Order: sequence, then C-alpha cells, then structure tokens
Amino acid sequence: MKHLFKQGEQGKPVFLLLHGTGGTEEDLLPIADMIDPKASVLSVRGQVNENGMSRFFKRLREGVFDEEDLVYRTNELYRFLDWAAEKYEFDRKHVVAIGYSNGANIAGSLLFHYKQVLLGAILFHPMVPRRGVSLPDMSNLPIFIGAGTNDPLCKPEETKDLKDLLEGAYARVHLYWENNGHQLTEAEVYEAKKWYTSI
Repeated sequence: MKHLFKQGEQGKPVFLLLHGTGGTEEDLLPIADMIDPKASVLSVRGQVNENGMSRFFKRLREGVFDEEDLVYRTNELYRFLDWAAEKYEFDRKHVVAIGYSNGANIAGSLLFHYKQVLLGAILFHPMVPRRGVSLPDMSNLPIFIGAGTNDPLCKPEETKDLKDLLEGAYARVHLYWENNGHQLTEAEVYEAKKWYTSI
C-alpha cells in the first residue's frame, strides 16, 4: 500500500492516518502534528480509485458501502499493519488510528472486525461501517468521535448509532459535536488533542 512513515519519540504511539475520499497520505499530517508532534506516523493512501479519487473501499452510492469490498479492504489494511510493524520496528499494539470520513470508516471497520487491533481511535465524521454483526470486546478502548450537527453525509442519528454500538462493546467513547457540516474544523482537532492528552 502506498504510504509514508515518520519515526517519532520512543514510547510514543504510532498514528495510523487515514484520509477522506479524494485525499492522499499527506492530508492528515498537520492534524497528527497538532495532536502529538512526538508520535510516530504511518500514513496510508486508499487503494480504491473512484473517478480519480482515492478511497479505502468501494461504495455502491453515496452513503451506501460495498460491504464485500469493505471486509476485503479491512483485512488488507490489517495485514498491512502487521507488515509495517515488522518493517519499521514499532509495537503493533501501540497504534492509534486518526481517520476522517472514508478513513474514519475503515478505521471503524478495523474495530468492528478485529479484537485489540488498535490502542485507540480518533474518528472524524464516521458512519457505522456494518450493521447486524457481532463486535469484538473493546473493554476500555478509548475512542473519540468528532461529528457535525448539520453533516449531510453523516446524519446525527448515524453518529449516535455508532456511539451506542461501540459502547455496547464496552469501548469508552467521547463524542464531540460541532455545529457544522461534514468539514473537519480546527475546533474538532483541538478537542481531539484535549481528549488524547487526557487518556
């Protein structure tokens, strides 16, 4: 998978950066720097091309995921993390995902499909990756969700459903609402930083 890696300080987590639709592995670097400039960074570009835009998995139409491809791509990312941990010699158990939109959805899918796959997650404007599946035990897993009250792509009900599902698997979810649409705001990133420094 096309990616970049930046070594951080010893003992700090590795931020797995997952961009939104049409993004690149460069997009979330400033966000990672704002949240913890001393963390290592593993930033990945989505493998799926949708009309020239990079995504992490296919969709049937806006807001409707291709579940078969989602499962395949989630497994692909999971295996890539194992490979990257060996190549770059970082602790596989110290990965914190930071995802926006499509990237937040693939990060959520990792959590939905694999036990103890992440140390924590910062999900900006995520949706429920899959419904009607049994989730692994996420006891005490810290998760931050940033959402927009006027988000046309990710309705508030969707956000609440995701929070309920994650908490039903015993994750510790912090939900932050911004009175905005689907865009990622500086206030959201600042709130994520506050949350990150408190866990």
